[in-house]
Amino acid sequence: MTGIVVCLAVLAAASAFGVVQRRRSGRVRVRGRDEGKRLRSDRLGGELGTRATLVQFSTAFCAPCRATRRVLGEVAAMVPGVAHLEIDAEDRLDLVRELDILKTPTVLVLDADGRVVCRATGQPRKADVIAALGEAV
Repeated sequence: MTGIVVCLAVLAAASAFGVVQRRRSGRVRVRGRDEGKRLRSDRLGGELGTRATLVQFSTAFCAPCRATRRVLGEVAAMVPGVAHLEIDAEDRLDLVRELDILKTPTVLVLDADGRVVCRATGQPRKADVIAALGEAV
């Protein structure tokens, strides 16, 4: 009987963790640790957008990274003055460590001056990215 109770408790805890993790993945939010961080085009390897820049950290084996690339490309094409830069996390470990990138895809939204406005870990939805661009302008 005790084994069944322990099994049910573990199952309930794992289910709750999974639900919370799924809801948090892909949400665009502001982190206090990102305040004051500024990235220039020479460090990113591409030109910043005149209004905002979407910086995506990806890896070659990441399946959600391909879908994120498509979503961010569509947003950058749809909103004037927005650029999309994709950075291979394995090639730029210096930036990954500096910016505390823990998983891919991670998307940073930069304002016109290159300051980090907010970030999303996981695959963001198009509507969330567009709303985050409103904070960057």
